Amino acid sequence: MIALLLGLGSSLAYGCADFLGGLGTRKAHVLRTVMVAAPASLTFELLVWPLLGASFDPAVVGWGAASGVASAAAFALLYKTLAIGPMNVLSPVTALVSAALPVAVGLGEGDRPGPAGLIGLPLALAAVVLVSAGPGAGAARPSRTALTLALGAGAAIALQLVFLHQAPAGSGVAPLIVGRAVSSAVTLTTAGLLHRRLGPEKPAYAMAAGAGVLDSLANLLFLLAARSGDLTVVAVITALYPTATVLLARGVLAERIHRGQLLGLGAAAVAVGLLALN
Repeated sequence: MIALLLGLGSSLAYGCADFLGGLGTRKAHVLRTVMVAAPASLTFELLVWPLLGASFDPAVVGWGAASGVASAAAFALLYKTLAIGPMNVLSPVTALVSAALPVAVGLGEGDRPGPAGLIGLPLALAAVVLVSAGPGAGAARPSRTALTLALGAGAAIALQLVFLHQAPAGSGVAPLIVGRAVSSAVTLTTAGLLHRRLGPEKPAYAMAAGAGVLDSLANLLFLLAARSGDLTVVAVITALYPTATVLLARGVLAERIHRGQLLGLGAAAVAVGLLALN
């Protein structure tokens, strides 16, 4: 139950971070948003270091660095994927892959869900796809390149989570700090190389910083959840993060929730209940 609640918290934080990040990129180039979000993320993780501790053993540094590289790759692939479109087809593909791969890893490591879990896991995966899909999903066919990029983005997101999970349990927040430092270095270097293409618009500093802090909080809650429960359950609960984004878009921006998304929200609620009984 603790792992489930931490996973839900991680999902909520990821969804809120995506919402703020999305609003921020409406005001300036996405890399300008990242240039604010990345230092804010790292600052948050450094602040929780004294509270949760950190052990920078070679294995921890290795897994943390791997998660950082995967995080940077996920950002680049996802941005390119959504730029090509169609988003309402590619977004659920990315979300499904990002959930399914950690589930497969967890099952391979020996996670054995009970009867309720055997129903809840596939139901949650279906909810991820339904909530992520926009109106008219399936109306336009993505190109082979776009579909490959979407699969790659989902795999990179999944690898980031799996690598964090592989870090030794007694390492505290060290894998998060190492991963964030690596991903920040990659993205900031990229932003520096492409600075002439970023435009003159200034980022929404508060939104960008808030997105960065929430993303780090989400990573922290996922790490704690994965250490206290099955990766299969934690990964699929965390992957429900589009639910928070959709609800925020409805409440703040008055965006319409479409029939398929409503069905997905209901499926997500039932899946969480089943996984709580697992």
